[in-house]
Amino acid sequence: MEDGISISYLKVRIQELEEKVEQLRLSRRVLMNLIEKIEKDKNGFLNRLEKENRKLHKDNYRYAKRLLSKNRQIVDLESKLQDNSSRNSAN
Repeated sequence: MEDGISISYLKVRIQELEEKVEQLRLSRRVLMNLIEKIEKDKNGFLNRLEKENRKLHKDNYRYAKRLLSKNRQIVDLESKLQDNSSRNSAN
């Protein structure tokens, strides 16, 4: 009789362990799906940041070119103004 109780106890225990293994598999699938989603979101965020960074670099480059051009214009105008001033004072 003791062997019968042990066998039925072991069968129940095996069933419990199989259920736990199945729960662990399910939990692992859920965690893997969450990790994939987080990775996908992170990659999307990084792509947006990289795109924004490229845009900012491009805008900065354009701004620097405009600034340099305006500075050249100022220097040219100042030079012309000085030339005119020196001509007027010479007359």
